[in-house]
Amino acid sequence: MPKKVDHIEGIIVKQVVQHDDDRGFFAELVKSGEPTFQTILQTSYAETYPGVVKAFHWHKRQWDVWAVIKGSARVVLYDLRESSPTYQGVQELYTGEKNMQVIAIPPGVAHGYQVLGDTAMGIVYHTSEAYDPKDNDEQRIPFDDPAIGFDWSVKNR
Repeated sequence: MPKKVDHIEGIIVKQVVQHDDDRGFFAELVKSGEPTFQTILQTSYAETYPGVVKAFHWHKRQWDVWAVIKGSARVVLYDLRESSPTYQGVQELYTGEKNMQVIAIPPGVAHGYQVLGDTAMGIVYHTSEAYDPKDNDEQRIPFDDPAIGFDWSVKNR
């Protein structure tokens, strides 16, 4: 059974403020000087189909800064850092176009997500290192790893 925590040490979450008017909306995601800002060497966008779980991976050196901007997702974080006060803790965040958040994920924290609802999810993510297949610091863990023991089922409440 995972050890659920309210907040994993080092995870930074910014609630995004949308400014709506009759033309649409504007929202600042990442801005220099804010706690969620990390050096950005690559920005990517991905879409994932409903019900898909993409988990887990982690980095030795790299920060990931995520923002789900389309659809919705359950983001799951797992602390692998033995020196962390939240070591082996699991944090869940529910985020998406109706509850936009920026999530800064430090090295050593495994992360993944599950698409919720019946539409594709779109995620913008910034990384503190550019992807290099010859020097890739990404490590993978199966979504159903028993050491993490996370239950990905969606419960009716």
